[in-house]
Amino acid sequence: MVGRDGELDRLETALAGARNGCGGAAFVVGEPGIGKTRMAVEVAGRAFTTGMLVLRGRASTIGPTVPFRPLSEALLSLFRIEEPPAEQDLGPYRPALGRLIPEWSTGEGGSENTSIVILAEAVLRLIAVLGRDRGCLVVLEDLHDADPETLAVVEYLADNLDGQPALLLATARNEASPVYDLAQLAAQRYSGMLLELERLERAEVRGLVAACLETAPGGVPAEVVDRLAADSAGNPFLVEELLHGLVSNGLLAQGPAGWQVIGQIRTDVPGTLVRSISRRTDRLSPQGRMLLSAAAVLGHRFPLSVVQKVTGMDDRSLLSHLHAGMAAQLVTADEPAPDWYAFQHPLTADALLTLLTPADRAELARKAADAVQDLHPELSGEWCQLVASLRMQAGDRAGAARVFAEAGRRALAAGAAGSSIALLERAESLLSGDTDPRLRADVFESLLYSLAEAGRLERAFELITTLDELGGAGLDPPRRAGLHVRLAWVAHVAGRREDADAHVYAARELLGADAADEHAAPLDAVAAHLALNAPSSDRKQEAESLARRAVAAAERAPLPAVACQAWLVIGAVARGRDLAESTACYETVRLLAEEHRLPIWRIHALVWLGGNRWLADGGTAALRHARQEARRVGAFTQMHIVDATLVLDTVLRGDYPAAAEMHDRCWASAHRLRIDDVARHLLLSRAALAAHQGKRPQMEQALLEFRRMAGDRSQEQPMVLGMARAFCALLEEDRDRAAIELARALASEDTKPTTYSLVGRHGLDLLLKVLRGTAGWPQYEQTCAAPAGTMRWNRQFVSLAKAVLHGRSGQEEAALAAVADAQDAAAPYAMARHLGLRLVAEAAHADGWGEPETWLRQAEEYFHHADVPAVASACRGLLRQVGASVQQRRSGVDRVPDPLRRLTVTVREFEVFELLADRLGNKAIAGRLRISPRTVEKHVASLIAKTAQPDRMSLSEFASTVMRQ
Repeated sequence: MVGRDGELDRLETALAGARNGCGGAAFVVGEPGIGKTRMAVEVAGRAFTTGMLVLRGRASTIGPTVPFRPLSEALLSLFRIEEPPAEQDLGPYRPALGRLIPEWSTGEGGSENTSIVILAEAVLRLIAVLGRDRGCLVVLEDLHDADPETLAVVEYLADNLDGQPALLLATARNEASPVYDLAQLAAQRYSGMLLELERLERAEVRGLVAACLETAPGGVPAEVVDRLAADSAGNPFLVEELLHGLVSNGLLAQGPAGWQVIGQIRTDVPGTLVRSISRRTDRLSPQGRMLLSAAAVLGHRFPLSVVQKVTGMDDRSLLSHLHAGMAAQLVTADEPAPDWYAFQHPLTADALLTLLTPADRAELARKAADAVQDLHPELSGEWCQLVASLRMQAGDRAGAARVFAEAGRRALAAGAAGSSIALLERAESLLSGDTDPRLRADVFESLLYSLAEAGRLERAFELITTLDELGGAGLDPPRRAGLHVRLAWVAHVAGRREDADAHVYAARELLGADAADEHAAPLDAVAAHLALNAPSSDRKQEAESLARRAVAAAERAPLPAVACQAWLVIGAVARGRDLAESTACYETVRLLAEEHRLPIWRIHALVWLGGNRWLADGGTAALRHARQEARRVGAFTQMHIVDATLVLDTVLRGDYPAAAEMHDRCWASAHRLRIDDVARHLLLSRAALAAHQGKRPQMEQALLEFRRMAGDRSQEQPMVLGMARAFCALLEEDRDRAAIELARALASEDTKPTTYSLVGRHGLDLLLKVLRGTAGWPQYEQTCAAPAGTMRWNRQFVSLAKAVLHGRSGQEEAALAAVADAQDAAAPYAMARHLGLRLVAEAAHADGWGEPETWLRQAEEYFHHADVPAVASACRGLLRQVGASVQQRRSGVDRVPDPLRRLTVTVREFEVFELLADRLGNKAIAGRLRISPRTVEKHVASLIAKTAQPDRMSLSEFASTVMRQ
């Protein structure tokens, strides 16, 4: 650690901050041999002595990068030193860690489909839990060899460790690389500390040499210091290597007077590490040199079993020569795997490779690849990438491309899209000009999958020329058609509809009328999604037809995942004509997914089933069950989609404080995890939350954010106009403006059909038109015939429209029955229920039927306490029109009626008493009065005692009676 006092002081301060809950990240960078690993070891030792938990991992140096290797190694060390944290400490994030910790894998594919951001959040929460009481140090070494996914997690941790009891210490070379860019960017935005280790000055070289020789700095001969400082250029590793050569060669020896130079001092010049290594290996036997050469071909780390198969040595000879290499300080055991060893420095393996001729190196690489495939025929884990690298070194370009492509497909299946792209692009480059078009097509198709998953859509479109080349190379039409289908899906995801349609058309031209099921099914499934999301509702029939054809072909092929994809389209179309039929489609998806072990498709089915149940009867039990299942398998996106739906449900129920709390919690998570679809839905709910309270400025602010995120072409746009703007206008008593907003919403829905029929077409719009006299029984019957008219939210308005029509016809009994039906449907929806009473009361008074006074009093009471003055004032005005007395809204103690005042009921207790008349719970009352639920509970207990009521239910009934008087 000579010459590193400043860096150590800064890292010591960072460790103290982590122990006190103020964590962060530190990047130690420098050239090979500069001392990055020693710095990490020193800091880890200091952390350990203070009681901190230390987790260590490093990037793989075997061939191509291995996704998440340093993170997995670091976290797996947790299981070797102590018990892992309890499941409840990590909540829904524990399944996501199954990608890094096999013991926590659910075994259902949920963790493999987890996004990188979710995984990074899971790692952040785990190390925060681990360091909660003592602090935690996570050391990740050699990140210049790390995969893109690991670097994405490291960047996320660096950005979010502030305020956590953990320090991330990462080491990497200071060469142009993604991790070096990451470290510099982190330092620029103050989310990480960048420590760039410099070469040693002459005095520091003297100190390092003295430490190695176990003497005082003054005891090192000056000529030794001069030579080592010059030849090593201040690189600590080279200083030690050159010093070792001097001592081994007898040029520097310890005598009675201390260390002395014997003869003329000479060392290898800078860049002579190869010769230094060569001299060491020359002292080994030929078999020992062969062992090290075979190991160097495998990488900086190597498995002994593979080396043994390449060299053909027996166990005794193998271990004998291995120990000789360890004695020469070339090789060391590599924990934690007992069969693995490593060179003491990465430069050692590189130097050994330069000692081989190209032919010898290629032959050893070929033997090593064959040995790995013999020992590990499945090529699981790291073996696949290693064999690909070895085949390439052996000059087998086609063989290397095949294995690189397989490694890329496996990386994509594990959710590592970045690594998958790197591996597949490497395979593609190896196949340039190859005569096997089918192999190139396989790589091309897999690369398109990876690019789409990673969102690199422009890069995917750049590959269209490759498709043309494959066609010219004689690729058969069905295979070319499959590639067009994949490009069509990429174009659909990117919103390039014309391109998507063009690729679908090209695929159909290539397949012809008699396409095989395995080719036709994926094409029809993609085409069905394109038709479903077309900017016109008249293509829904086409979407369903295509989806049904895809299902039939997928069942014959069989392709269960394609069938699930197609059935979802059918269910979405069926929702517009029959909720029961739509539900049956989603049940089919669920059964298929369970039968073929497709956990993510099962979650999709449960979410859509829960949505149908919610639309039908307003119940949320099925949605909550879907959320629980999504959380169990780590399907975070689907879990957040359910959360967004539950936020909107809570808004519609009129529990605005709870809705605001749910919204803020879900928004923070969705925004942080970059789930844009959920964020748009939440902005819609935020707008509705303000609109349903008559708060136009807050609504407009939410709509402004919505437009910035989604523009005017999103499928949520009709819902924004209908659920937010129209209701806000009604609560401002501006019915003309509400009608205009509804008309805009319906026009928007015509071009951008939504999956939820809550815009107003099948409910509120009908009621307002009936009230204006522009709609009658034909429009009512037409609405009732549509499935959306039977959905609970819409049904309340449809029943009120029916009541108004009956009342105009003089059928008072039928009108009252319809009002009762409306009130039953509106029972969960407090604001809409009272708004409906206000609207229908005016018509009832004009037509001479019903109980307009009672309805207006209930509505006035609600909107007065809800602080919606326009509607409350309108209700009082209508009460005066019907000849009813109007309650004066008093303040202070005068508001408490005399009977209650005589019972010593306070003003605050009376405010609670008023809200009990509406059967509100403690949380809702607390939100209205801006007090805590605990305070509400105390007031309720006091009221029960003062009014001599036996329980809360009786108190609510008593309050209802008093407030009606």
